[in-house]
Amino acid sequence: MSQATATRNESSTSARSFVVETYGCQMNVHDTERIVGLLLEAGYVQSVEGSEPDLVVFNTCAVRENADNKLYGNLSFLAPRKKSDPNFQIAVGGCMAQKDQANIQKRAPYVDVVFGTHNIGSLPTLLERARIEEESQIEIKESLEHFPSTLPARRHSAFSGWVSVSVGCNNTCTFCIVPSLRGIEKDRPATDILNEVKALADQGVIEITLLGQNVNAYGVEFGDKGAFAKLLRECGKVSGLERVRFMSPHPRDFTDDVIEAMAETKNVMPHLHMPLQSGSDRILQAMRRSYRSDRYLGIIEKVRIAMPKATITTDIIVGFPGESDADFAQTMDVMKSAKFLAAYTFQYSKRPGTPAAEMADQISPAVMKERYDALHILQQEISLGVNQEVLGERVEVLVADHEGRRDAGADRMSGRTPDFRLTHFSVDPANTPRPGDAVTVEITKASPNFVIAEGLPISIRKTVGGDASEARSKEAGPQPLMVGMPTLMQLKARN
Repeated sequence: MSQATATRNESSTSARSFVVETYGCQMNVHDTERIVGLLLEAGYVQSVEGSEPDLVVFNTCAVRENADNKLYGNLSFLAPRKKSDPNFQIAVGGCMAQKDQANIQKRAPYVDVVFGTHNIGSLPTLLERARIEEESQIEIKESLEHFPSTLPARRHSAFSGWVSVSVGCNNTCTFCIVPSLRGIEKDRPATDILNEVKALADQGVIEITLLGQNVNAYGVEFGDKGAFAKLLRECGKVSGLERVRFMSPHPRDFTDDVIEAMAETKNVMPHLHMPLQSGSDRILQAMRRSYRSDRYLGIIEKVRIAMPKATITTDIIVGFPGESDADFAQTMDVMKSAKFLAAYTFQYSKRPGTPAAEMADQISPAVMKERYDALHILQQEISLGVNQEVLGERVEVLVADHEGRRDAGADRMSGRTPDFRLTHFSVDPANTPRPGDAVTVEITKASPNFVIAEGLPISIRKTVGGDASEARSKEAGPQPLMVGMPTLMQLKARN
């Protein structure tokens, strides 16, 4: 979960503050940047840590059932505040708002605004209308009103940013509710994408991640199967842009020209995140995933031939309806062959309205958990082996703008290598790199989830990303900003 906060200047002496709680994927986090940008453009400014928000906006996800539980649990927590303070406002947006629509207001009648995935730009107007009319506002558009990246944004990071290349999805995976909530795929013109990338680079962003529900299908709307590979190559020409990543591609649409563009474009990173979902061909067919395990492993083999040091990460669903012990064993076998750096594993969650929810042979929670635990143990072993391969190597790490759990008070910072390994490294308090700078370190220890450089950096390279990060940190003045903090959790703790 990521969050952002801000306050609005008003004629009164007390400013109204807000917090945006974000659930789900990078697409949602990027949408939150747009939500905050809209409010900043309307006259809001960032608040300081410790302030009580007068508005809470939930940007929701609908992929898994626990997202529903989390939203309605948090709404219940806020109900007493709403009852005691009629000026306090609550807004719900994102995929769950698109799915549940008026049901949200029925279950939580004190919610002021419900807005969908297609009309983020309406939020400031809806909030004002709800305040003036003293009545809940529900506005759900069934088609895209503004391409999200045409809206103003307040980027979560000063040196690393997401850029949408498309929204929506044309796939019909039987477990997924997203296409019905985000709509069919709509592609941005390449000129618009590159203009945004160049503008970000001019602002000090040195790393971008190209986003799409099915990012490598980019170009399908205007009939150019080679459009995504061309886009990667064009990103390689952007002055000042050091790192280019993308997620998430679909194996069905993965073509050799994308692999060639990755290998031949200097700033495209040697890391591929490509969802597997299952290693069983029978389950892949039931999921309506239009590839089979040999196709998937063939793509990985080609990537590693072109980029021998590339790392692969993936998504896997455990316990899809009808999954047998043999099907699960096949997933384990593919994992052993693929040697993933990491696998983001999810227990199947039944989503109403999807074909999988109506399938026979739903897997029991106990069996699902047993398989999930077994897969996790296997992947931990594989990840450790993959990370041990870089022991003794010197790597460049882009310094992150957040701390690892053990970094504070340990003279240690964190960041990512080009191939996406999380790296913790020691620092000299008298010569500490800034977030957005790059350090060269020697890897001395490995664990399944990260690598460690125990010695001080061999070199520190100041970057324009570091300059941008330093300038951002000065915006708060003497008081810390409430950006990226678990604000709602803090509120619960105080209450």
